[in-house]
Amino acid sequence: MAKNIFYTYNPETDNFERFYPSWKTRLKNIIKILLASSVIAVLAVILYFSFFETPNEAKLREENDELHSQLNILDRRLSNSLKVMDNIRDRDDNFYRVMMQLDPLSATRRYAGLDQEKQYKNLKKISDASLIQRLSRQMDLLERSIYAQSLSFDQLKNSAEKQKEKLSKTPSVLPINIKDYTLSSGYGLRRDPVLGSSKFHAGLDISARDGTPVYATAEGCVVVAERKGGYGNCIDIDHGFNYLTRFAHLNKILVKPGQKVKRGELIGLVGSTGKSTGPHLHYEVRFKDEPQNPVNYFFMDITAKEYEEMIRRAEDAANVMD
Repeated sequence: MAKNIFYTYNPETDNFERFYPSWKTRLKNIIKILLASSVIAVLAVILYFSFFETPNEAKLREENDELHSQLNILDRRLSNSLKVMDNIRDRDDNFYRVMMQLDPLSATRRYAGLDQEKQYKNLKKISDASLIQRLSRQMDLLERSIYAQSLSFDQLKNSAEKQKEKLSKTPSVLPINIKDYTLSSGYGLRRDPVLGSSKFHAGLDISARDGTPVYATAEGCVVVAERKGGYGNCIDIDHGFNYLTRFAHLNKILVKPGQKVKRGELIGLVGSTGKSTGPHLHYEVRFKDEPQNPVNYFFMDITAKEYEEMIRRAEDAANVMD
């Protein structure tokens, strides 16, 4: 490439003479060119990284999205686990400990050690801090709840060993095989299928095929085994310790008044006698002649998962059959 040659006019000689810049001038020009090139290069790099992802950045973004998705899934699973723990806690406080004549665990005992605000504040420095804080709180709560519940169950076990007779006479199993029924109506305020008005439903309506076996739910003595008004064919069993169970709308009664029965003993068959809209068992648990929610008395023969499903069914069931 030809070099640029510069000329300048010399008035003394009245001629254009070739101009040779000094080394300082040349150095300044070189520095200017280098600085301009550097600025252009820096601007080009900034613009590129502002509008385009590098392969590593794209990979990191995908990994971050996947991690965030997994955190959300973990959040939902923890929330569901805490709901199950809430059901277990309610069952423990409102039935097990009442039955064993033990005071409910206080919130202080259940959640001691969860005051860790300083620890949670440190998490704010992490990206997605709110979600991570929430997960940390839930994990701590679940861990503490499980620990407190295990201590409560240990205490209940010790108390139960001292009250074997009372346990044998406390309603604690399903009156129908779990594979043979559908829960039609739960305990509480429900709409009467015949009269159309709202009324308090003192038990569970368990829909099953006509002739399905019905079993005693605890040891006791039969005090009623006859047709009883709207209940149809009805059995009442006195278990002592202020407990009584009622089985209504039976097709057939297989026990007699005064007869002693054991838990799990066959006592009758499902039917649709009395004020009934179809084959089912109306089952009640009474303590000191006050109706109790029977789902709180199925703790011996179902798993935690089956109990959770039964709670859900009982809350949804609104089809009263008597």
